[in-house]
Amino acid sequence: MKPRITIITLGVDDLEKSLAFYRDGLGLSTQGIVGEEFEHGAVAFFDLQSGLKLAIWDRNDIAHDTAIAKTVHSPTEFTLGHNVNSKEEVDLVMEQARRAGAKIIKSAQETFWGGYSGYFQDPDDHLWEVLWSPQFLPE
Repeated sequence: MKPRITIITLGVDDLEKSLAFYRDGLGLSTQGIVGEEFEHGAVAFFDLQSGLKLAIWDRNDIAHDTAIAKTVHSPTEFTLGHNVNSKEEVDLVMEQARRAGAKIIKSAQETFWGGYSGYFQDPDDHLWEVLWSPQFLPE
């Protein structure tokens, strides 16, 4: 399998609330909710780096599409890492997330692996790690 991940989809409980968080709070570019004309089709896509999009889709619609029953979720199932160019930028993004309504889980601090990072949760408890990782600096 060649690595061709182009969309990361997060299941959400309130599409409008999550749209506002990511669009208005974090400033991610989007055309808003599309697909509302289809039953179970309403989704929003956000532009990330070239070739990668973030999607938010109602958990009930994901359950319907996959024919898998919804279960209790744990925020520790995965994290999304947002790597930035400096420690100062980590602090700025963490503050932006807090102002947008995110729950700060772990304030930004020096890490054991030589970087600097902190964690926040979005309105649906998805964990985001905002980090400055010298070995994986973004372009």
